[in-house]
Amino acid sequence: MCSRESYLIYLMHIATYDYVLAYVTGKHVLDLGCGTGYGTARIAGKCASICGVDISDEAITYATQKYHAPNLTFRTISKIEDKRLPFADATFDVIISFQVIEHISDTKTFLEEVCRLLKPGGLVIVATPDRSTRLLPAQRPWNRYHVTEYSDSSLVRLLSSRFPDPKLLRMSGRKAIIDIELKRTRYLKWLTLPITFPLAPEWLRLHGLDFLKRLNMKRSQKIAGTEPSYEFSENDIFIGENIHPSVNLIALARKS
Repeated sequence: MCSRESYLIYLMHIATYDYVLAYVTGKHVLDLGCGTGYGTARIAGKCASICGVDISDEAITYATQKYHAPNLTFRTISKIEDKRLPFADATFDVIISFQVIEHISDTKTFLEEVCRLLKPGGLVIVATPDRSTRLLPAQRPWNRYHVTEYSDSSLVRLLSSRFPDPKLLRMSGRKAIIDIELKRTRYLKWLTLPITFPLAPEWLRLHGLDFLKRLNMKRSQKIAGTEPSYEFSENDIFIGENIHPSVNLIALARKS
């Protein structure tokens, strides 16, 4: 059985997908960075069509084999910095991209592609970790694969470069539940500070985080498809404006 911490992270993903149901109903949707596809499949029944894409061949193979619906497809893509996405201009009504933008080094190209693929008036919904509860001021990410983690102001500023008036929401939850995530991130913030402080060489950060990951590998377990019995569910997680403490940011922006 997976840990409470891992299961809560999974539920936060589920809560994000559930939140967007009202926005994707009857729409043509792209799930940009769908991973193993469980969230994509979860909302597919409400969409006119939905395509999940990811750079991981393994993840897309798993998703394609496990999830089936007439309006659901999965495709492997190249890194967005290297190659345009394999869709025509103005293909989608809604693009969702959850826990992806923090991995992107060339955010200008990322947002240009999102804008290109959206129909006029189309909506992009982005979810990303809230650095305010994960990192000290100016601290670099302790997640080995994160390029940039965003505050509310920096995420709005980034999206405003391509979209007018982004709307910012936050994710929190019932105190006993959200404290699990806050404790996890607080521990990692201080544990990794010697290698993530602002002046630390990048090689030191990467090698140090790789070492810590190897130490933790025995504890990591696959989440998709598991249903451990814990005292909480996705219903204990909240998304809204000005709620605290915030563990994730969700931004909605509409193409003009």
